[in-house]
Amino acid sequence: MTTKEVNQKAMVQETKSIAERHGPQFIPKLKGKKVIIRLISGGQPITGTLEGYNPHEILLQNAKGQLLVFKHAIATIEIVDEPKGYRADI
Repeated sequence: MTTKEVNQKAMVQETKSIAERHGPQFIPKLKGKKVIIRLISGGQPITGTLEGYNPHEILLQNAKGQLLVFKHAIATIEIVDEPKGYRADI
């Protein structure tokens, strides 16, 4: 292997490691749960079931259909399914 190939391989491994450390840690635990999302811009909160996500977006299912919410627009995410006094293991 050339030095260039070794450097590229190391960079790819480092990038994966950074993604694993800084990737979404709590969102996977919310998948399939009912949540309330409040946006930075204000307005009405969005309620729905978290169906999926990627690094930039969250997909919610609600009574009107599917909604795609950009993560950079989210102020808070609140779980609604859990009973009062329940502490989620997040």
